[in-house]
Amino acid sequence: MKKVYFDNAATTPMRKQVINYMISSLKESLGNPSSIHSLGIKTRSNLEYSRINIANILNADPSEIIFTSSGTEANNLILRSCINDLKIKYIITSNIEHKSILETLNDLYIKYGVVIDFVKLNNNGILDINDLEKKLKKNNHSPILVSLMYVNNEIGNILDIYSVCNICKKYKAYFHSDTIQAIGHYNLDIKKLNIDFACGSAHKFNGPMGIGFAFIRKGLNIKAIITGGSQERETRAGTENIYGILGMSKAIEIANINLKKEKKDIENIKKYCIKQLKKSIPGIIFNGLSYSTIKSIYTILNIAIPKKDNMISFNLDLKGVIVSQGSACNSYKVSHVIQILFNNNKIKKLSFIRISFGFLNKKKDIDILISCLKDI
Repeated sequence: MKKVYFDNAATTPMRKQVINYMISSLKESLGNPSSIHSLGIKTRSNLEYSRINIANILNADPSEIIFTSSGTEANNLILRSCINDLKIKYIITSNIEHKSILETLNDLYIKYGVVIDFVKLNNNGILDINDLEKKLKKNNHSPILVSLMYVNNEIGNILDIYSVCNICKKYKAYFHSDTIQAIGHYNLDIKKLNIDFACGSAHKFNGPMGIGFAFIRKGLNIKAIITGGSQERETRAGTENIYGILGMSKAIEIANINLKKEKKDIENIKKYCIKQLKKSIPGIIFNGLSYSTIKSIYTILNIAIPKKDNMISFNLDLKGVIVSQGSACNSYKVSHVIQILFNNNKIKKLSFIRISFGFLNKKKDIDILISCLKDI
């Protein structure tokens, strides 16, 4: 049975061009990029070309791109280094961040006593900008880090990132944004944003798993949390995953070239899905701002069905439709994001599904999804 795939927020299928490019690299690349012989130099050249390519697409300096094993590692590198090297003692974030942020911050609180403050959100998970400014104004006597994701990985809400950047700049706070769901789906101009830290993960934009990067604005003198080598400008020790890096570079390049057309196509798929769900499921709820293709990312739709079924994603899987009941990092129970948006009494009466779209999805896939939801 061919599966209909609607879990692109968890991971995306690799493009054929990326697979072929990586296979070619696997056959040809031999030298360790840290070796000084000809084979090592050739591999180093390919690695640095990939760094330059990614930096150019993001309008960043190549020295600001640090390769990691994942977005989660990139977030850890940034947050932990901010405590160690920038002497941050106060961090502002939100309750609906990815677990790689929230669990890392909790660990920093336990180990170092870092004060973690949560900005207010409304019922749709929208950030209260005024509350953020109040917190910054009240606590601007010492270095502050603000960590807020650009696109929420579960409900798709898009942060007013330019407003946040301007407020952080006003109060001289460092700003880190988890941009993992945004990179490859929007044109990010890092220099225009004037952001301090960001991150990307290749498998979110049709590249390989197990490779990501951190953007760290030059001049911040961040040091490694993984030691044992001078790789990545002494910011991340360990032999670089050259094949993953090359695949990631090719994936973001293709995503950037195809962005305008694929964005329009996927927006139309999302709109069609919303229309069919409204028609077919009385009482359906669209969580957060996911009903919108402007205030929410066009690749994510999060819904609540007025019927409790903890096995709904499993039953859809049996029918050949792949969806998620939450983040892939926390997929077996009602997510912390949903718990923020709904009270426990309501949660007990609803089934939650995240439907996330990709460039391979067609309207016929939506028809199959709707038909299966009706049968369950």
